Amino acid sequence: MGRMRRSWLLSGICCAIFLLLTGCASQSDSERYTLQLGVACYNQSDTFLSQLIDRLKTDLAAAETDSFQTHIMVRDAAGSQRTQDDQVKELLDAGANVLCVNLVDRADPSEIIDLARERNVPIIFFNREPVAEDMRQWDQLYYVGADAKQSGQLQGELAADYITQHPQIDRNKDGKIQYVVLEGEPGHQDAIIRTETAVDTLKSLGVSLDKLGSGIANWNRAQAQNRMLQLISQHQSGIELVLANNDDMALGAIAAYQKLNYTESAMPVVLGIDGTDVGLEAILNHTLAATVYNDKEGQTAAILQLAQALVTGQGMDQIQFAKDHYIYLPYTKVTAENAAAYLAKSD
Repeated sequence: MGRMRRSWLLSGICCAIFLLLTGCASQSDSERYTLQLGVACYNQSDTFLSQLIDRLKTDLAAAETDSFQTHIMVRDAAGSQRTQDDQVKELLDAGANVLCVNLVDRADPSEIIDLARERNVPIIFFNREPVAEDMRQWDQLYYVGADAKQSGQLQGELAADYITQHPQIDRNKDGKIQYVVLEGEPGHQDAIIRTETAVDTLKSLGVSLDKLGSGIANWNRAQAQNRMLQLISQHQSGIELVLANNDDMALGAIAAYQKLNYTESAMPVVLGIDGTDVGLEAILNHTLAATVYNDKEGQTAAILQLAQALVTGQGMDQIQFAKDHYIYLPYTKVTAENAAAYLAKSD
């Protein structure tokens, strides 16, 4: 009889231990989260965008813990909105529980929003800001990026400072700076705002300007080189300043002058925006005068923090939104004095 009681007692203890362990396991399982991040980008050949996505991959890997796992799936639309719509559906079918979308056409996100809303998968738009009306279509839409107006203002300030410090830029000594603009996509908000604000800032700082021309180069270095060769053929050495909407187009302009064997003293001052690695290296090599740093590190950190909060349901109250569901990271000025520090930051 004693043996029977001991047997029942032992069985009871084993059962209790089993229930305790399985209960702990269930609790532990409930606290494990997996971020399946689906990234849809407009064109991964864009230098800044490529660097941003590489940084995002690095940050995601570093964020992994026993309780938080990450997986990233990246799709490149190569400039086609229809392709991007299809790719978003593919990412959702593959199990993405948060979407990061860099729109091909910032004015045409409705199909992507509808697809995500059907699956109840939140969207973090980044780098290319949707129209405000579209952002109000659903309460699970967010934006991470920077203020295009600020980038234009800082570029204008950098150009004005450079002109003041190097009066020889006014080669024909007419008291005006003859300039051209290399613009991104036609009708693109950032391209328009960057151009208008840079020019307005220069004027407000007392720089007299004479616009000689402009060219659409779609953020692309090769296209910018071709547009610049056309502008040089029209104006020869009369161009004193080149304002480019991004670093790649600024480098394309420089390549055009180098192709024509212009000496450094005969070249105009060229400024970019974004602070890509190649742009920063060009500043250190004294071919690019200055650029405006687009904080890809800050943007990827914000994307990760937001995505983690969306998946876990924790930490949303710690995110500082500029307005509603928007997170803006500030631009900063880069010159030869601090370019090396920014280049080290991007490593």
